[in-house]
Amino acid sequence: MTFSFTLRLCGAETVRRYADAAKALYAEFEEYMESVKRRDPAAASYAQIALLYSGVHAVAAHRVAHALYEKGHTFAARAVSQLARHFTGIEIHPAAKIGKRLFIDHGMGVVIGETAEIGDDCTIYQGATLGGTGKDTGKRHPTLGDNVMVGAGARVLGPFTVGSGAKIASGAVVLCEVPAGTTAVGIPAKPVNKSGDSGGSLDQIHIPDPVNQMIRALEARVSELENLIKTNEG
Repeated sequence: MTFSFTLRLCGAETVRRYADAAKALYAEFEEYMESVKRRDPAAASYAQIALLYSGVHAVAAHRVAHALYEKGHTFAARAVSQLARHFTGIEIHPAAKIGKRLFIDHGMGVVIGETAEIGDDCTIYQGATLGGTGKDTGKRHPTLGDNVMVGAGARVLGPFTVGSGAKIASGAVVLCEVPAGTTAVGIPAKPVNKSGDSGGSLDQIHIPDPVNQMIRALEARVSELENLIKTNEG
């Protein structure tokens, strides 16, 4: 009788644990759906996001692949990640560490390397790469802080940190550390401002152009020198 009572207690405890885990998983999923809908004005419904967004599918597959990788099932983990790559066009190495609410928008061609680390609430657009340069061993890929935006076609290459709230402009090639709250533009990328924006704005249009800024500065200097020459000649 005691044995039967113990079995019932163990069974009830197991059910409770699974129920708690299911509730936590659902709460996390609901939070994720809300964050995606908030960041993508084209998202018409939660059902659309869950069923039709390749970036959401890629992140979900990575959660499974990463869990398998952490338990030492490296072949199975890689199989899951490659299957996800086939269906979504997004390649995430199962060893990569990804925080909460990562939104990969459109996503085709996104590559996230083995030792990459991504903080919470980051946004990555299509064609972006978090990769290595081929010169490093061990930690070879970048670390993104929280609320980082990586624009379409950007390349972030090397084992450095992109600070929280930073923005990487579309097409930029980043080869060194980017301070928090900074926008990096160009090839190779240079910081152009530090606005203190926490990363909530995803504006990729009104980003300063460092080449244009330099040309304007040179034009202003030439005009100043021309006026100085005219004054001396007079």
